Amino acid sequence: MIQHIKRLLGIGKPDPSIGNTIVINHERLERRVALLESGTLEEYTVEREGDQNIVGGIFKGKVRNIESGLKAMFVDIGLDKNAFLHFWDAIPAALDAGLEEIEREGRQKKKVSKITSKDIPNIYPIGSEIVIQVSKGPIGTKGPRVTTNISLAGRYLVLMPFTEQFGISRKIDDPQERTRLRKIVQKLSVPDGMGVIMRTVAQGTRARHFVRDLAMLLEQWDEIEQRRANNPAPACIFQEPGLIERTARDFLTDEVDQIICDDEATTETIRQIAGKISRRAKRRVHFMPPAGESIFEKIGIQKQIDEAFSRQVWLPCGGYIVIDETEALIAVDVNTGRNRGSKDVDKMILETNIEAATEVARQLRLRNIGGLVVIDLIDMRHRKDQQTVYKAIKDRLKRDKAKTQVLQISQIGLMEMTRQRLNESLRDSMYEPCPYCQGRGRVKTPMTMSVEIQRRLHAVIQRQRGNPGDLIVVVNSDVLNRFKTEDSQLLLELERSHSGRLIFRSDPTLNRERFAIIDAASEKTIDQG
Repeated sequence: MIQHIKRLLGIGKPDPSIGNTIVINHERLERRVALLESGTLEEYTVEREGDQNIVGGIFKGKVRNIESGLKAMFVDIGLDKNAFLHFWDAIPAALDAGLEEIEREGRQKKKVSKITSKDIPNIYPIGSEIVIQVSKGPIGTKGPRVTTNISLAGRYLVLMPFTEQFGISRKIDDPQERTRLRKIVQKLSVPDGMGVIMRTVAQGTRARHFVRDLAMLLEQWDEIEQRRANNPAPACIFQEPGLIERTARDFLTDEVDQIICDDEATTETIRQIAGKISRRAKRRVHFMPPAGESIFEKIGIQKQIDEAFSRQVWLPCGGYIVIDETEALIAVDVNTGRNRGSKDVDKMILETNIEAATEVARQLRLRNIGGLVVIDLIDMRHRKDQQTVYKAIKDRLKRDKAKTQVLQISQIGLMEMTRQRLNESLRDSMYEPCPYCQGRGRVKTPMTMSVEIQRRLHAVIQRQRGNPGDLIVVVNSDVLNRFKTEDSQLLLELERSHSGRLIFRSDPTLNRERFAIIDAASEKTIDQG
């Protein structure tokens, strides 16, 4: 208890193994941010030099194409790929289900004729300019997804310049606090035609902080309006701040006990941001000078990061999950593995499935993966056990800021869920497809290559009939070993059908699936694979 009070007051040395901690590693080419909960890595974000984070950015674009069949249009916002704007994202949106709408006293909403998806092509014809915000970054071959429902996030408030709606986050569950916040919303001086939402972090905040936050957001919007008026389309008229500033804005809440950073200048920047919140928040920011090894190595985060890229993840009970990512679907397989802790089979299966469910929720957040997720759980006989597992993953997903939806476990033991994807996954941002296997994760066996090379040699020999000459065949060492041991007789027969010799050479640096057939006299490559 005393240690917890000390952490809240910023007294003593930071201890990442207790409470919620943000660790920041600042290097020349890369900034890394890790969120720890009692020493366990829950979120990991990387920003590299030259990276352009466009999610949340506001652009003045130009409509290039309208696809009525897709009910969408493509907007040029100055990037390599045009942005995708669905007709539904161009219609004024209702408040999210996670928000309670507030009617402002003495203020009537302007009557606006209802816009439908059929009206969008007429409102935004080809060649017209449009102001949009990126809701989802480019992933794989797809361009960014955008919306006309603009919002600007502040510390406590979210300003909606084009929507006259007011709301409070439903995550604030104290009735008295909600009543207090409603009164504050009523008194805020918000310009006509605009609306605001109170974020979850607004809980317990004094009224003057909301006034200051709103003034900063309105000033920011005025600057955006000026840039929109002064810049021809396509143009970026607002860009979300960098990783460090976003971290301080979004994570420095009462739920976070401390922030530890290994760069003095960055630490001071965060302290200045925290100082605008409170002196107590400022005291929770600590500088940990580098001492030979990376701060992530020193605290023990690096090992957890490395495990985040493993296909197989072990569970405390001895079971394990296997995670496979595809472009649109995440498949998770649950196995009992070494779990032999209980003689009661049903109890052992339930234990494994509960741990798997909570670990899957953590891994989705940690790896930043989403889309459609299918979890193949171990079959449970009792409906009560299925409900326990379902509740376990629902409870764990409450920590996730991305929107999720989970369905009940099906009759064949599958749990289906969706998770919002805003950016590329951690794997896609840090890895690229293998040039050898082209992302398959497998290469052809020496026998497969032997069959293919012999087939190509036979075709070359047929074409060379009447034109004697030696042929040099360059292959990988594994394939040559196969030629020498198991296929030597077949190659001798192939050589007899040719008027010259077949000379085999190995190249250990050559990809196993690559080979070359060369004319020995001219040293010209006849065929290759």
